[in-house]
Amino acid sequence: MSELVRFGVSIEQDLLEKYDELITESGYANRSEAIRDLIREALIQEKLDAEGETESLGSLTLVYDHHARNLSGEMAEIQHDHHHNIISVMHLHVSHDDCLEILALKGKVGELVNLSNSLLILKGIKNGKLYLTLPSSKIVG
Repeated sequence: MSELVRFGVSIEQDLLEKYDELITESGYANRSEAIRDLIREALIQEKLDAEGETESLGSLTLVYDHHARNLSGEMAEIQHDHHHNIISVMHLHVSHDDCLEILALKGKVGELVNLSNSLLILKGIKNGKLYLTLPSSKIVG
């Protein structure tokens, strides 16, 4: 880890008060920790947006109707076609009609987006969201 640097920030009083409320509610011990997380998130997002070839990590959460015709087979086929990007899959029965599936992913941003889109558009998928991030070694540098 590199050495710590102190810097000053000018900010409106009411904005700072609202931010302090937010970070306290979020459980941060101090402003520095919260600001570090904001900076990391901005750096991650910049790299994810700029480079479709960036090696990334992700999770895809899907909620779907398990009664939907052929959905399970279509999902399995797509997942097998992208086995090199899928680290793990967790499947949960959350109600009589709904299943929740969470896929842990690894690969290039473009590959993970394509995989996610191919699953999200299937008939019977009610909702889903892809979350992408970077391995810690790729955030700075």
